[in-house]
Amino acid sequence: MDIRRLGGWLAASALVIGLAACGGGGSSSADAGSDTGTPPPAAGGSGDPNAELRYGDLTAASLGVGGDLHGAMPFTADNAWNRDVSADPVDPASAAIIASIGLDRGLHPDFGSGLWLGAPIGIPYVVVSSGQPRVAIGFTDYGDESDPGPYPIPSDAPIEGQPQDGSAFGGDRHVLVVDRDANRLYELYNAHPQADGSWLASSGAIFHLDAAVARPSAMPGWTSADAAGLPIFPGLVRYDEASRGEIRHALRFTVARTRRAYLPPATHWASSSDDTALPPMGMRVRLRADFAIPAGFSQESRAILQAMKTYGMLVADNGSNWYISGAPDPRWNNDRLNAELGSVRGSDFEVVRMQGLVTP
Repeated sequence: MDIRRLGGWLAASALVIGLAACGGGGSSSADAGSDTGTPPPAAGGSGDPNAELRYGDLTAASLGVGGDLHGAMPFTADNAWNRDVSADPVDPASAAIIASIGLDRGLHPDFGSGLWLGAPIGIPYVVVSSGQPRVAIGFTDYGDESDPGPYPIPSDAPIEGQPQDGSAFGGDRHVLVVDRDANRLYELYNAHPQADGSWLASSGAIFHLDAAVARPSAMPGWTSADAAGLPIFPGLVRYDEASRGEIRHALRFTVARTRRAYLPPATHWASSSDDTALPPMGMRVRLRADFAIPAGFSQESRAILQAMKTYGMLVADNGSNWYISGAPDPRWNNDRLNAELGSVRGSDFEVVRMQGLVTP
């Protein structure tokens, strides 16, 4: 959940501070070790070890909910989400900021298999083709910071937190749609389908997955479907990547408290606090180089932890501390995910040096 407007309008006149490193928890949880149900299998079959690495070209992705990208990477190789930060300097404020998030708290996978409160565990997405009809989008809260429709969203697109029995639900209600043929990503926050096929949402954003500038329309201070103004989909842990043993991008995570500031590629803050011991939106942490990833961990957990070493994680929303975002998939092993990732503590992380900090 996020606090969208707080201080948002001030960001347009924000001060850019150089040389200071260049990142929500939903209500879902994989705490239940055993499956309580099984969502539909992800499209595209099991992980193909021969998948070809391609940046900014998703045309080979499988269609459907949880479609396999077959090695495709959102955005260009030099995009912030895809940059190797393993050798970047540590920020001088790292110790204080990590302490504010929690030194002794373990990582929590906010994704998994089965159901939590009747809904798939994680943030779902759907891959569509250029033939998907475009529908009108009405914005109820942040239309002035949203990209206008129409969007190619199916009437039955999965909504984050949606119970399989059709009962009413709340939460962030994110909807993520990847148009593989156009290399575009469409994301909605607090999305509600309408009887005529259109959608109502609090906010929406369109990202260019094949471009150096991910969201050409965005202005400083704008939100997106995420509190930080970031795209959600590129930072998700997906089974199709983890099962191949390598994740080549940064991950998305949440913290309970943030400060009134953001770091590129984020464009928005969601806090009233100026406490410099708190993380700004978009801040990147990484797993310390001296952390030895246990050889006995599952291939999926090892891939997730190595991604945290190489690419790090970006603060994307206000939520629970150290909650890692991912997509639901019936193939996740909840018991191993929780035990293995949960054994990694906040003290095992450091803040990558912050550059380009934007403050009021």
